[in-house]
Amino acid sequence: MKEDISESIESYIEYLESQGKSKHTTINYRVDLNHFKEYLLNQQIVNVRDVDTRSIRIFLSSILGFGEAKSSASRRLSAVRGFTAWLFANGKANRDPSLGLKGPKKSEAVPRALSFEQTMKLINEGFDEKSKSFARDRLLLEMMYGSGLRVSEVIGLDWDKVELEERMLRIMGKGSKERLVPFGVPQQRHLSEWRDVSCVDTKAPVFPSANGKGRLTVRTVDRVVLRAAARVGLHGVTPHTLRHCCATHMLEKGAPLRFVQEMLGHESIAATQRYLAITTEQVKKSYLDAHPIALEKRKADVIFHG
Repeated sequence: MKEDISESIESYIEYLESQGKSKHTTINYRVDLNHFKEYLLNQQIVNVRDVDTRSIRIFLSSILGFGEAKSSASRRLSAVRGFTAWLFANGKANRDPSLGLKGPKKSEAVPRALSFEQTMKLINEGFDEKSKSFARDRLLLEMMYGSGLRVSEVIGLDWDKVELEERMLRIMGKGSKERLVPFGVPQQRHLSEWRDVSCVDTKAPVFPSANGKGRLTVRTVDRVVLRAAARVGLHGVTPHTLRHCCATHMLEKGAPLRFVQEMLGHESIAATQRYLAITTEQVKKSYLDAHPIALEKRKADVIFHG
């Protein structure tokens, strides 16, 4: 039985609308599926029963070949997947040709890190010392940078998990796994001062809410970081940026990858390896500082230019 592609697409959109999908969603699906339809018609495929895995795969390849972003190609594949699954479920196709078909692998974004100088400026100059929340806000940033803590970990920290003398934190991370995380002397001093003015119970949160009846929220920490960044002229800084900075700066100073993995609580070392990405300038500097031929070339330049 022949099933016309255009009619099938319209029937599928009507089905989505009947399921309460938003107008925005149905418009995007119609655009993506009409794009798919045009490709099929150019291949002389007019019956949805003739759509196979190979035709869908070539469709995706053609999109990427024209320079479309991988995220857009993934979105189009999602629309096609929903459509072909619906066709099969309603007897309009003998099978689902997109079943098991994987989309393009997304490029993994390299975490953004500030320079050490920018990070210090953020922590040391990002707050007004006359502010009531100065000590708390400065300490928040120190904890996320100094110990590489996630936002959830820093707001979930209780005083009985802080070993001030040993300068260690017992952090409950993802998957309810506890790990020991060190902190430095400045944090030790500021934590001690903060405990003297805020701690009412050893099992109380290190960072209580303003009314003292709970913990700080993620949203509050976000605002603290954004305010500090704006004060020193930095943009695009989030609480997680400080965790990135911690990992990046430690690796730049020669810390073993395995140690940084354990400190940050990464399940896989691959997650930590992302921080090894370095800039072109760093590559050039490392090359000029270390390669024998580059060293000889630099000596020659010095002699030549006097």
